[in-house]
Amino acid sequence: MLNTNDILETIQMITDESLDVRTVTMGISLLDCADPDGKKACEKIYRKITTRAKDLVKIVEDISATYGMPIVNKRISVTPIAMLLACAPEADPVWYAKTLDAAGKAVGVNFVGGYSALVHKGFSAGDVRLIESIPRALAETDFVCSSVNIGSTKSGINMDAVKMMGKIVKESAELTKENMCLGAAKLVVFCNAPEDNPFMAGAFHGVGEPDCVVHVGVSGPGAVRAALAALPKDASLDSVAELIKRTAFKITRMGQLVGNLVSERLGMPFGIVDLSLAPTPAIGDSVANILEEMGLESCGCCGTTATLALLNDAVKKGGVMASNHVGGLSGAFIPVSEDDGMIKAVARGSLSIEKLEAMTAVCSVGIDMVVIPGETEACVISAWIADEAAIGMVNSKTTAVRVIPAIGYKEGDVLDFGGLLGYAPILPISKFSPAVFVNRGGRIPAPLQALKN
Repeated sequence: MLNTNDILETIQMITDESLDVRTVTMGISLLDCADPDGKKACEKIYRKITTRAKDLVKIVEDISATYGMPIVNKRISVTPIAMLLACAPEADPVWYAKTLDAAGKAVGVNFVGGYSALVHKGFSAGDVRLIESIPRALAETDFVCSSVNIGSTKSGINMDAVKMMGKIVKESAELTKENMCLGAAKLVVFCNAPEDNPFMAGAFHGVGEPDCVVHVGVSGPGAVRAALAALPKDASLDSVAELIKRTAFKITRMGQLVGNLVSERLGMPFGIVDLSLAPTPAIGDSVANILEEMGLESCGCCGTTATLALLNDAVKKGGVMASNHVGGLSGAFIPVSEDDGMIKAVARGSLSIEKLEAMTAVCSVGIDMVVIPGETEACVISAWIADEAAIGMVNSKTTAVRVIPAIGYKEGDVLDFGGLLGYAPILPISKFSPAVFVNRGGRIPAPLQALKN
């Protein structure tokens, strides 16, 4: 039975607390577009995407207008392009990136993810070519996002790929230095990458997914913060956790509704709801503010990792009951430049790189949208990727690194991307060299908990 108070509460969440459906992402398999002739493959890719997704934006906008629910982004994820490159050894990988970009523009989506490679256990045909092309592909396209999975709990960490990715991140920033080093902001390096993630820049369409599928990513840190603000300051943490669970349920339920509607109107399966709390630079729409509402003077102080662990767990427990299928990343994101509270915490000196790394052990994803000095060496970035991958590998969770070397900027400067990507002060990073470690190559073996069979 509909409850008037629940309806009014949802309306308030939308109007006053920045509640939204962050993304509807259509996953499209391109396996049937593979062709030894790269040009023919690109023609097939363009035709399939523009056919399957031709009504996506219109349908989503119609649903948003009909139900009064903000749906911020419409996105497409595709089969990792490295797989298609395997059967086209003479093709330029950037052709595929430009095709994805053109198809995305033709159907009107915000981003296209899947310029990706899965190399957690080694390189297959097409992987190295794609990875080496990433900087140029991101510099020469507008909407294409790239991801590389370099490790997993089952396989360990591919340190040869880690070494490569440090250089690729640096080069991606350098090729886009005239545009706020934006190339690096569209590239993420994963451990345990999920195949049904609707969020960018890490979305790709896994090989175990249907031919076409709809995923939904919800958000709502502002709604959680507002709910906690109404609690007495002496309320127990049991009460805090219970309130977060109830709020996460309501947020996720909205995502389930949108997913069902989009799926029905497009005539394709509904995949998952990713119930991650994804912040924005808007004031109040912040994961850091939630932690501060729990009792921290500033995000990054002692107690931050514990409060984040509580938040992440409560979000999962509340959201999982509100959807038929929960997937993707599902937790709390901590992207520095995209979170107003995180930005302020860095500016006031309470949030450091070291604390961010500790936080990644208990939340979704990892080091996200962190800006570092432009002169940072590639081997330092590689070692940082290895650190994050190790946290993910050992804890059987997804971790990732999306870091932006600010070419031409120094520690203390601010890099402003605008829009959802926000802005961030440039954080200091250790200048001591891990070059010998990174250059060893090989694999870091899988941990003992990988042997669960």
